[in-house]
Amino acid sequence: MIPEKQDLLDAYKAVKPWIHRTPVLTSSQIDQMVGASVFFKCENFQKMGAFKMRGALNAIQSLSEAQKKGGVVTHSSGNFGQALALAAQKLGWKAYVVMPKNAPTVKREAVKGYGAEVILCESTLEAREATSQSIVNDKGAAFLHPSNQMEVILGNATATLELLVDHPDLDAIVAPVGGGGLLAGTALATHYFGNHCKVMGAEPIQVNDAFRSLQSGKIEANDCTDTIADGLRTHLGDQNFPIIQKLVDRIICVEEAEIISGMKLIWERMKLVVEPSSAVALAAVLRDKANFQDRKVGIIISGGNVDVSNLPF
Repeated sequence: MIPEKQDLLDAYKAVKPWIHRTPVLTSSQIDQMVGASVFFKCENFQKMGAFKMRGALNAIQSLSEAQKKGGVVTHSSGNFGQALALAAQKLGWKAYVVMPKNAPTVKREAVKGYGAEVILCESTLEAREATSQSIVNDKGAAFLHPSNQMEVILGNATATLELLVDHPDLDAIVAPVGGGGLLAGTALATHYFGNHCKVMGAEPIQVNDAFRSLQSGKIEANDCTDTIADGLRTHLGDQNFPIIQKLVDRIICVEEAEIISGMKLIWERMKLVVEPSSAVALAAVLRDKANFQDRKVGIIISGGNVDVSNLPF
């Protein structure tokens, strides 16, 4: 079931006091390269450095005071873990974050820095889910899914809501897709607040499960997680997939070299710190620029939590 417009407005009311209203930036050089007017919604400037603060805040505020005693738990390779840790800290909740052992050290330390307890597990979805469930059982914590929960999706949607308030005449919006929570939220906001605006997902070809899912009509998984875009290694869920099926125009897949080039371009031309997962959206627009000619294109810069001592360029 697709949420109503009022659900999105309610989510924005809930998160607005706690978030930054992030800027929308442009680059004339990138516009020339693409042949379009590109508007970057810079969620790398969001609290904890990523859009996921929005979803975490909306989700945690949907819980009851009775649930507060057990705290909250999630599994995350980094950004949602940081978001939930900070949201819990601000609202006075205990947070547990299950992280794969191969999660970037900078993200692991950030989660701890926001006061959450980090529990490491093997780098498989099965291990993440099993470890999270054990904490639910042992601690009585409420589980919040990083991407496949409607309250999280609605919180994520508020980034695109703001983008469309600032630029209501966009022809297209491109967002990275991993677990699907951002893309589904982007599609929802565009459905209710856009003006004949198309939504497209951007995905590493190494983990192109969303692309294959739209082709097959069912949720597909990945055999490997071998991509530099560590935030996009998970697959879609039963809450976000129906929204993506109905409201997303298509998924554009990009090579690893294109992701690195896009990341470098944003750093050099716009002086913005962005992580590889964020660069996937620009890489997609550059790869498919013939279809964006003379259009007004929004790009969601999803986050900027990157290990600056280990850059790919």
